[in-house]
Amino acid sequence: MIFDTDGNTTIVLQEKVSLQTFLRNLQEAYPKFKNNHLIINLFSLGKLTSDDVLEFLEISNTHRAAGKSFVLVSDALSYNDLPDEICAVPTLQEARDMVEMEEIERDLDL
Repeated sequence: MIFDTDGNTTIVLQEKVSLQTFLRNLQEAYPKFKNNHLIINLFSLGKLTSDDVLEFLEISNTHRAAGKSFVLVSDALSYNDLPDEICAVPTLQEARDMVEMEEIERDLDL
């Protein structure tokens, strides 16, 4: 698992593993970066379905409840099929922008 931390944001990715292995590794490593905004890079997982993304719902809800952003990045998703609780975007730049916008919203108490 690769962690790239910049300020208070951590980008997480792992190459060439199954979704279940990725999730297990993410949950094991979670205490290390639970205080950072998280961008989860899913490009290495190839084809994903909406059901696959729902596997991230629990950790996403936990992280967001703590006042931190949790953004999934994949260009292989049908965004219309995802629940509103999951924040997913097609590029890393959009993920960074989303974290920044959510941080501004939290600062403004929206």
